[in-house]
Amino acid sequence: MAMIFAVVVAVLHQATLAGIALGLACAIFMVSNPPVRQALNRLLVVNTFVLFLWLIVPWTMPGELWLALGPINLSRPGIELAWLVTLKSNALVLVFLALVASMDAPTIGHALGRLGFPAKLVFLFLFTYRYVHVLAQEWQRLLVAARLRGFIPRTNMHTYRTLGNLLAMVFVNSYDRSTRVYQAMRLRGFSGQFVSVRHFQANHGDLLTLVLWTSLVLVILIMDLFWEFIRV
Repeated sequence: MAMIFAVVVAVLHQATLAGIALGLACAIFMVSNPPVRQALNRLLVVNTFVLFLWLIVPWTMPGELWLALGPINLSRPGIELAWLVTLKSNALVLVFLALVASMDAPTIGHALGRLGFPAKLVFLFLFTYRYVHVLAQEWQRLLVAARLRGFIPRTNMHTYRTLGNLLAMVFVNSYDRSTRVYQAMRLRGFSGQFVSVRHFQANHGDLLTLVLWTSLVLVILIMDLFWEFIRV
């Protein structure tokens, strides 16, 4: 559902339909009831980036003038483009917060496997999520050890050489850890497939929700394709 929505919203040209998509995203967001504080923090990050678009695009994009303030000329196409990006970005973030971010990584990996994604891609996703934090801790450990020995980052070759050595040590330690993890998995009978203790079972409500969601999104897409005729 999230992927269908993302693809359709990304190609929309009309701000009105992008606003309708944002309303649909708000509805599914409220139904999913995710953690409000985390959701607001992520929306704040996205809209901080969008704010820079508002500060640059309206007065740098050529086209019909909307407002002239001394040397600053705000173009109507620039404002429309910034507004369209604002609607699209918030709609996409809300949908992914509602439908994807509310799941943990093992659930997403299991779902990807059940949907027919390549097993190697699923393994890569799960192991990346599992060990990216371990690698970050390893980097912090080496960096603290370097600082305890008097290392102070500066813009010189000694700093670049030291950071390169630290990064190389992270790679070497990561390889050693991966070998130990692989041997431990083989000792526990790993045969190339993860075994889940809980399997998904789709019901009629899931199918109805998917069909309804897809229909609404496709209606928005069709309206965007034939907007000129609809507006007349």
